[in-house]
Amino acid sequence: MERQQFINTGNKDTRSGFGAGLSVIGDENPNVVAMCADLTGSLKMDAFAKAHPDRFYQAGIAEANMIGVGAGMALSGKIPFVGSFAAFATGRVYDQIRQSVAYSNTNVKIAASHAGITLGEDGATHQILEDIGLMRMLPNMVVLNPCDYNQTKAATIAAGNYNGPVYLRFGRPGVPNFTPEDQKFEIGKALKLVDGKDVTIFATGHLVWEAIQAAEALEQEGINAEVINIHTIKPLDVEAVLESVAKTRAVVCAEEHFIAGGMGESIASTLAANTPAPVEFVAINDKFGQSGTPSALMKAYGLDAEHIVEAAKKAIARK
Repeated sequence: MERQQFINTGNKDTRSGFGAGLSVIGDENPNVVAMCADLTGSLKMDAFAKAHPDRFYQAGIAEANMIGVGAGMALSGKIPFVGSFAAFATGRVYDQIRQSVAYSNTNVKIAASHAGITLGEDGATHQILEDIGLMRMLPNMVVLNPCDYNQTKAATIAAGNYNGPVYLRFGRPGVPNFTPEDQKFEIGKALKLVDGKDVTIFATGHLVWEAIQAAEALEQEGINAEVINIHTIKPLDVEAVLESVAKTRAVVCAEEHFIAGGMGESIASTLAANTPAPVEFVAINDKFGQSGTPSALMKAYGLDAEHIVEAAKKAIARK
């Protein structure tokens, strides 16, 4: 069977996909409001702020206050998108998110840009690598980690139409834009990108493109890899995970996050409870980030197609 080809239409940053999606949902629904913690340009919220100045609020460098105000607006019938860098939108305000958003089940959308190691030059203090873990541990919280500009735009629209807390993770650097332009984003539904029988590569965020490249490289060696885009970390598409692994019996989990608390741990626990199989992790193992260019850091931390290929071979050898 001939494999589907994925074409990069040009590198674009996923944060711009968020900005585009926010503008769409803002035009469609007058109840959508947006707040930012002094990072309007960085989160690409400018277009929404210009189009809807009466629905945009600058919170200043007061992220905890922003979360609380967002929860209050949600209780008043609004649909608030509250935006900051991922480090400030999770770790700095975890108590407010836990109590006022997750526990209270308020309809707040937490928009977290500059996530992961690809934040780049700002270094370890800003490169939060545990945010997915923090958010997926909270009851009621949906966790989305789309892979490119088009999918982030669609995920933002889907988040706005979903009733309940959402954590939406996206990034700073330009990355391949290869998913359909006008796609429908279905929360909780994994996407099989490449069909295979020898090993399953579950990938999320910036690692999805790398997983596709790895599958192409493995094909040259006679290894048939399945690639599944886990754009929704929570709720995990358990059915898709189990169906694929029942066929391949070997797994690689690839993500720009710590192993601890990440997508891979969620998949591994699902497999342990249902159909145990060897799992290899392409993720960051218990160390902080550092300053550097996004591409150099991805290579230095082993978050690329080359390391996914190595992990796939290890998983297959452990069958």
